[in-house]
Amino acid sequence: MFIKGFTYGFDGRKGAYRTPEAAESMERLAALGGDWAAIAFTVLQDSFSSTVIRPDYRYTVTDKDITAAADKLHSLGLKVCMKPMVNCADGVWRANIFFPEREIGDKDYWKEWFSCYTAFLCHYAEIAEDTGCEMFCVGCEMLGTEHKEELWRETLAEVRKIYHGPLVYNTNHGKEFGVKWWDAVDYIGTSAYYGVGKVPGDSLENMCSEWEKQKARLAELSSANGGKQVIFMEIGCRSAKGCAMMPYDFSHREFPYDEEEQANFYESCMMTMWDEPWFGGFFWWDWYTRLPSRKPEMGFSIVDKKAEQVVKSWYKRDRNT
Repeated sequence: MFIKGFTYGFDGRKGAYRTPEAAESMERLAALGGDWAAIAFTVLQDSFSSTVIRPDYRYTVTDKDITAAADKLHSLGLKVCMKPMVNCADGVWRANIFFPEREIGDKDYWKEWFSCYTAFLCHYAEIAEDTGCEMFCVGCEMLGTEHKEELWRETLAEVRKIYHGPLVYNTNHGKEFGVKWWDAVDYIGTSAYYGVGKVPGDSLENMCSEWEKQKARLAELSSANGGKQVIFMEIGCRSAKGCAMMPYDFSHREFPYDEEEQANFYESCMMTMWDEPWFGGFFWWDWYTRLPSRKPEMGFSIVDKKAEQVVKSWYKRDRNT
């Protein structure tokens, strides 16, 4: 497995995947020369401590939307990873979903949440199976839940009854060794937002040096799990000066525009990781449902930026290993 991919549609809301603008965006995505796309979308629970996950029928992308996006991406020659995600309506990061470790009264909050989460995953696993999606992602950055190994294993067993392709779980950068159930999925996934820039506008050479350190860690992770491949399920950097120091940043709008730093982040990662046999590839973050119209656009998009040409150049290549 080697994925030359991008994440699509995280900004989408009900109906957004079935517009002419969405079709144009997906066509531009396919023109990068890659071979995969991950359809990422969210369903909400009210708070980090809520045990109920449910769609908001005003905003949540519908099953028909998701099916249409999968069909369109397939028609463009791309393989598809379906990536349903849980977010908290109160704005708390999903990594902080957490419950009491003991029953309160007759209520086991962890079992109740996992029951709902399993049903959530199985619903979308059925769509992934029916639309021929080539991979299914069973969670994204659910750090507060990862220690519940037995419940995760039960959930994955239920998903496998419905979806018969490969499964991946997406932990967060720096937390990869904390997951004790990598054997229950087919690929190790991580959000690879490693701060490889050490100063604003850092050089390509320095970023490559920092990536080498991360590569050594991840090679050890793969080896510790029987050579299982590691996939960067999310990775990216905004086109703003200093963002390679904290690639996960989406909030600082005072930083000056800098597409060179973004391009160096992309190039350094490709240069370092490309030929490692234990490395399974990239789903860069992220490709918007509509192509950006504002100039300059200082988000994660690479459209009409130097990083787009970096991706096109690398995605034309084959691996040497």
